[in-house]
Amino acid sequence: MAAGKKPTRYQHQESTNEKMVNTMVRSSIHADSSIVETDQSPDPVSPNNSNLSPPAAQSQNLAANAQQEEPYRSIPSPQAKKQNRQQASWWRVMCLTGVDYFSTLGYQPGIAFLAAGILSPIATAVLVLMTLFGALPVYWIVAKASPHGQGSIAMLERLFPGWRGKTMVLVLLGFAATDFVITITLSAADATAHILENPFLQQLHAIPHNPIVVTSFLLLLLAGIFLLGFRKAIGLSTVLVAAYLSLNVVVLWTAVKELMAHPQLFANWQSQLHNGFGSPLAMVAAAALLFPKLALGLSGFETSVSVMPLVKGKENDDPMNPQQRIANTRKLLFTAALIMSVALLVSSICTTVLIPAKEFAEGGLANGRAISYLAHSYMGPVIGSAYDAITIAILWFAGASAMTGLLTLVPRYLPRYGMAPEWTSATRPLVGFFALVTVAVTIIFRASVDAQASAYATGVLVLLTSAALAVTTNLWSKSRILAGGAALITAILGYTTVSNMVMRPDGLQIACFFICVILLISVISRAVRSFELRVNNVVLDATARKIIYEARGQGAVRIIAHKPGGSAYANKACELKEAHGLEDPEHKVIFLEVIPSDPSEFEDEELSVTGAELDCGYKLLSCQSPAVPNAIAALLLHVRDITGITPHIYFGWTEGSPIMYVVKFIFLGEGETAPLTREVLRSEEKNIAKRPVVHVG
Repeated sequence: MAAGKKPTRYQHQESTNEKMVNTMVRSSIHADSSIVETDQSPDPVSPNNSNLSPPAAQSQNLAANAQQEEPYRSIPSPQAKKQNRQQASWWRVMCLTGVDYFSTLGYQPGIAFLAAGILSPIATAVLVLMTLFGALPVYWIVAKASPHGQGSIAMLERLFPGWRGKTMVLVLLGFAATDFVITITLSAADATAHILENPFLQQLHAIPHNPIVVTSFLLLLLAGIFLLGFRKAIGLSTVLVAAYLSLNVVVLWTAVKELMAHPQLFANWQSQLHNGFGSPLAMVAAAALLFPKLALGLSGFETSVSVMPLVKGKENDDPMNPQQRIANTRKLLFTAALIMSVALLVSSICTTVLIPAKEFAEGGLANGRAISYLAHSYMGPVIGSAYDAITIAILWFAGASAMTGLLTLVPRYLPRYGMAPEWTSATRPLVGFFALVTVAVTIIFRASVDAQASAYATGVLVLLTSAALAVTTNLWSKSRILAGGAALITAILGYTTVSNMVMRPDGLQIACFFICVILLISVISRAVRSFELRVNNVVLDATARKIIYEARGQGAVRIIAHKPGGSAYANKACELKEAHGLEDPEHKVIFLEVIPSDPSEFEDEELSVTGAELDCGYKLLSCQSPAVPNAIAALLLHVRDITGITPHIYFGWTEGSPIMYVVKFIFLGEGETAPLTREVLRSEEKNIAKRPVVHVG
C-alpha cells in the first residue's frame, strides 16, 4: 500500500511508521494498529437462542450482528501528520521555489542582451507583461483548481478520462521531469562554472578542475540536504534568498545612482534605439518576436503550485478545499512575480546602458554574470566577491525547488497509476533515485550549461502552455470573456513553445527521451504490479452483510462468479450443480457480479459491495472495480476475515488466447478471471490453509 494512504479494516501499521503494509489481518487487528474496528466476528451461539438448533441460532445472531454493525473510523496516518509538520509559512516556501526563480537574475540580463542587443529592456518589458498578465493569472486559477500539489497536469487529467488522460499525463510528466531534472543539473553546472573561474579559488588549487566531478559533488550535497528533511531545505533556502535579493538590491541601487549621475548614458541608449527602430511601435513589435529567446524568465510557476502541500493554511481548513492554503499560495505567486518583474526590468536597463556590448559576448567579463560585473565595477572587489559567493550558493541550491517539485508530482501520479514501484511514494528513496539520475545526466552532458539550456526552456514552455490550455478549458463554461483571454495567453505561449522547438530542436529530443523512459518504466511497472490486491477497503451494505452472515450460519460461503448480462442465474446454478455436485444451489450459493469501471485506474480506495435478494430466489452481490480479478480476491479475503471461515468461489473457463487475456487484464482490467483471481490470492495470502478456494469447471 502506498505511503500516506489511510489503513483499511484489514490492514495494520508497521512500528517504523514509514509505510502502511498492504496485507490482510488474518484474525484480529494488532495492538499497534491505527484503526478502531467495530466489526467483530459474532459469537456463534447466543444464550438467547438456546431453543434453536446451532446453525439456525448462529445464522440469526450473525444476521442481527450484521444489521447492527457500525462503521469503522480511521486515525490520520503518520505520513499525513508528518506532512503537516513539514508545512511552513508561504513566504518561506516562496524562498524554496525562489532559489530557482530568483537565481535566473544571475544570467537572464546577459541572455536578454545577447538575444535583443540594445532592445533588451524593451524585450524584458514584454517578458514582464507576459509574467504579470499571462503566467500569473493562469497559475492563480491553477492554485484554486489543484490545491494539493498536482499542478496544471491534474486539471488536464480530469478533462480526459481513461487511458487517453493517463497517457497525456505521462507525456506531461516527461516534460515536467525534463524541466525539473535539467533545472537541477543546469544550475549546479552553472555554479560549478563560477567556482572554477573564480581567481581566488583557482589560487588555492584545492578544487579539481573537472566540471563533472565538481557538479556531481554539488548534486550529491543537495540530495544530502533533502535527506535531512524539508525543514532543513526550507531553512537554508530562506537564508540564501534573503542574502541574494538583498545584495541584488544594493548592487542595482548603486547602478541606478550611477545612471542618475550620468544621464547622458541613458540619453545615448535612447538615441541608439530611435536610430535603429524609428518608432516605439517598431521596437515593441521587434521585442515581441524575440520573446521566445527570453522565455526562461517565466520559470518557477509550475514548481510553485506543485509545492502547495508545504504551504501552511489554517488548522480548520477543509482538507478537500483548503481555502487559506490557496490564498497563501496566491500571495506566494504574486509576491514572487512582482519581485522578479521589478528586478528584471531594472537589471536589464542598468546592464544594457552601463556595460559595453563586447563584455556580453562569450569570453567577456559580463558573459553569464552581468550583475556581478556591475558589482565588481562600481562597488569594488570585496562586494563583487561577496556577490559571486552568494550567486554560486543560490545557483547550487536552485535545484532544491525542482527537487521539491519532483518529490511532489511523482508520488501523486505514478504510484496511483500502478506505474511505479511502491517505494516511490516515500521521500528518501525517491531523493536517492533522483540524485543518481541527475548525476547520470551531468555525465551525459559533461556538465555543460549550453548543452542543457534548450531542454530547460522546452520543459518550462510546455508546462506553461498546458497550464494555459487547462485554464482555458476550465473557464469555457463559466465565462467566455475570461476563457477568451486565457485562449489568447495559450496561443502566445503555444507560439513561443513551437518557435523554441524549431530554433532549438535538441530540447525536444531530450524531452522525448525522458518521455520514452517514463512510458517504458510505467508499462513494466503496471505489468509487474497488476497482481497486487489493489483494493484499500471493502464495504458491504446491510443486505450484502446479511447475505454473507446467513451463508456463514449454514456452514459455508459459496460464491459463483457471474458476468453481468451473461447467462440466466438458473442456468449457471445448474452448471454448478452438475460440475461440483452441489444440492439446492439456489439456497446455498451467492452470485457475484463485478462491473468493470475505468480500467486505467489502478487502485480502489473503497470497494462498495451491494446485496440483493432476487425474485427468482437467488442472492446477488455486485460491485464496480477497474480490475475484476483483484476485486473478487479482495472481497473473498474480506469475507474470510469477518466470518472466520474460508469462502469458496466457482468460475467457468473462458475460450481464447491466454497471452491476450493477460494483456487485456493489465490494460483493461479483465481477462481469464479464474487463474488471475487465484494468482492475486496467492500473492496476497501465502498460507494455503487460509487462502480462499478457487474452483474452475
